[in-house]
Amino acid sequence: MKGKLKLLRWILAIALIFTSIIPVRIAIAFQQAPVPQAIFVLGGAAERMRFAAQFWQYRQNLDIWVSDFAWNLDANRQIFLQYGVPEAKLHLDGRATDTVTNFTTLAGDFADQRLQHIYLITSDYHIRRAQAIATIVLGGQGTVVTPVAVASQNQPSESWVRVLRDGGRSFLWIATGRSAARFNSRLK
Repeated sequence: MKGKLKLLRWILAIALIFTSIIPVRIAIAFQQAPVPQAIFVLGGAAERMRFAAQFWQYRQNLDIWVSDFAWNLDANRQIFLQYGVPEAKLHLDGRATDTVTNFTTLAGDFADQRLQHIYLITSDYHIRRAQAIATIVLGGQGTVVTPVAVASQNQPSESWVRVLRDGGRSFLWIATGRSAARFNSRLK
């Protein structure tokens, strides 16, 4: 029992350190880049791609990053091209298997590109969970997000259980480099 209690104390201490560092990194990133430097779209819905393409029309200096399942990338590319987005502005990534991996697979790319502030586009019912994951995964890397919600058809917001679960998976990724995506029953 003492060993388990000691382990729990270590886990809580590490979580406290992470949760205190992330807001500082976000504040520094926002100070250094108060205006978003790119557009990041979470895949899974064509209306998000169409919205992002229209959103880009007023921000044509920004690149668009899309994280989706690999089999959706050609359809996504076609939507952006139909709206006049040049291929050179698109960064399509098909490594994601779920919402957490939308962020974890691109966090390093954003850091390599020195992106400290990005627009995050996803559906309105999905924004709470996506923003929680982004705060942990991208905030931990020194990238702040400005969320932009795409209106959906009366879809209820995702439950707090899902938000907390994926927040925990995000902290797991920071600590271990793994997101526990293999436990996602939809992938089996």
